[in-house]
Amino acid sequence: MQNYVAVKKLSKEYSCRRLFADVSITIPDRSVFVVLGHNGAGKTTFLRIICGLVPATSGQVDFVLCGNVLTAAEKRAKVGLVSPDLELYGELSAVENLEFFSGVRGLPFSLQRAREILEFVGLKGRGHDYVATYSSGMKQRMKYAQALLHEPPILILDEPTANLDEVGVALVDTIIRRQKEKGIVIMATNEPREVCYGDQQLSLA
Repeated sequence: MQNYVAVKKLSKEYSCRRLFADVSITIPDRSVFVVLGHNGAGKTTFLRIICGLVPATSGQVDFVLCGNVLTAAEKRAKVGLVSPDLELYGELSAVENLEFFSGVRGLPFSLQRAREILEFVGLKGRGHDYVATYSSGMKQRMKYAQALLHEPPILILDEPTANLDEVGVALVDTIIRRQKEKGIVIMATNEPREVCYGDQQLSLA
């Protein structure tokens, strides 16, 4: 197994409250891993630890691609994240946001690729509008645009269909299916239609 995510004895506590303890899983390539749990159970925190945005109390997470464990900098270039916590920049256009996120990942920016991904997520013709003018559904589509811009092998989704209409939900279905064909999806959800995608599940009490 050349590509996988290895979670090893992961634990997290906040102010003496334990969210989860000693979680160990291996998420293989071409699979979908679903994290379940009621509000406040720690789903978002678990994903943020996976991404390296929040430290674990103990344990570790390794991203392995082509047999090599990724460094923190390499993770940024290989992971796409969609989350309610992800901040877009309203004073920038969609294209400018994509250019910014490319820079954060240390990757070159392609205007042609930006136009392609904006069209794919349903924002064709809105690339030069300020993101502040977008509806909540359009902002969620924009989050997918920045997550998919660099064609990451690992896609992490927190509440994947938040603020989306039926057309947007169908788009997410397509994104998850395509990502599973070539990489890894890790997502937190309680939506039955999304849970069904999971090859593995983790339930946080």
